[in-house]
Amino acid sequence: MAKKLKKGLLLLGLCGWLVSPIEAQQDTLVTYRLEAMGMASSGTYAPLWLTSNRHGVLDPAPNAALLRAGATYRQTLSRHWGVGAGLDLIGGAQDGGRFVVQQAYADVSWRCLNLSLGSKERNPFLERPFELGSGTLVEDGNARPVPQARIEIADYVAVPGTKRWLAFKGYIAYGRFTDDRWQEDFAAPGSYYVQDVFYHGKGALFRIGNREVRPWEVEIGLQTATQFGGKRYLKRTDGTSTLVHTMPSDLKTFLRVFLPLAGGSETTDSDQLNVEGNVLGAWVGGFTYYFPKDWTLRLYAEHYFEDESAMFFQYGMWRDGLLGVTLRPPKNRWVDELLWEGLAMDFQSGPIQYEWFNASFPGIQISACDNYYNHSYYGGWQQGGLSMGHPLLPGPAYNESHKIRFRSNRMRAHHIGISGSPFRDWQYRLKLSLTRHWGTYNEPLPEVTHQTSGLAEVTYRPGAWNGWTFSLAVAADRGGLIGNSVGGLFTIRKEGVLWRK
Repeated sequence: MAKKLKKGLLLLGLCGWLVSPIEAQQDTLVTYRLEAMGMASSGTYAPLWLTSNRHGVLDPAPNAALLRAGATYRQTLSRHWGVGAGLDLIGGAQDGGRFVVQQAYADVSWRCLNLSLGSKERNPFLERPFELGSGTLVEDGNARPVPQARIEIADYVAVPGTKRWLAFKGYIAYGRFTDDRWQEDFAAPGSYYVQDVFYHGKGALFRIGNREVRPWEVEIGLQTATQFGGKRYLKRTDGTSTLVHTMPSDLKTFLRVFLPLAGGSETTDSDQLNVEGNVLGAWVGGFTYYFPKDWTLRLYAEHYFEDESAMFFQYGMWRDGLLGVTLRPPKNRWVDELLWEGLAMDFQSGPIQYEWFNASFPGIQISACDNYYNHSYYGGWQQGGLSMGHPLLPGPAYNESHKIRFRSNRMRAHHIGISGSPFRDWQYRLKLSLTRHWGTYNEPLPEVTHQTSGLAEVTYRPGAWNGWTFSLAVAADRGGLIGNSVGGLFTIRKEGVLWRK
């Protein structure tokens, strides 16, 4: 144990010296952001691409009028230290008209290491076009951020002695979900909900390649997340609730979910047989090639899992996951980027599989029906009714039954996107998703259900009006899963610098 500790401390020490030893000049920057949003649509729910991948700012309600105000502070100190903070508030005609703290965080950094405390909007772990793509499988910017304590190497740093051919980044985080009130209000009589649920996430990503020598880069890594702790309640018909079970959340529990280990006697039978909490994750990887004349091709993939059999490809390496490709042409007037993504989440280790797991004992292990994003205790991998993972698997907020679960997690999809800047100060983006849904293994849909979701958005940033942005998005849904809807979203934003030194 002492040797492992010494190795860990040595690794952190090496990380601290990976950046340039030249002292950075001290500077201070304070910025602000003011925003007004108005949305109107025709269906029971707003079109999917009007509300999804916006960090939970808009819920699926068909109409909204919101005001948003925020500020950030960043200061570079001597000896490679830095500090930062941010506050972001949203209020308006959604979420009962309450003001919501969207972001409130403080960061302390030293060289490549950063400690982040609080609620903060974050980019996907594996780089991809966030605003153009469909989403990621483990943690996407679809739901409101989970407040957390996070130690991270946010940007790639080169490993010493590799001549910049090997670089890495990663993070470890613990936090707490903040949708207690939403779950209690939303849950239907006779159904269950949870409160006081904790979060744990971690990831490591390696990059191989030196662009200065060869025009390519390869990335490979692992990302996992866990829901743990919490209390489970049964909603009664008279509106009251009964506490059914309490999961442990002591120091030992925090250690067990980190490793991860099987749950103790206070956990559910499933956690005692497997690992504690609702654990999910994905192998992630990418390949980027930089062609002459500024063409860039990027391929990326995620293999999703919720148990060891899927994690180690026991039933097929690419049966469930996401594949994507993007092409960035040289700077031109019409197209900045082209994207295609394919998503398959329908296998889930199959309907049933038998495995003789010990030749000396005639026992049978059943590894099947993984039921992605759903969980018998925690309901689903969601925050405030929106999926914490991929938005093409609509979260519980879309359930007319008001059950906190994913109605359909067995699905396949194709997604395309294109963006460009045809005129000075003007940009556009187009997105189209075609999906097929089968429901879940336990509760299949009566028939295969198709859903189509599209978006067209135009953004104007006048050069004469520094910091102003005007955007108009029109979107439509058609299908049997979340229904038909047509709507529009208009946004006005003003950003700028309050103080710089």
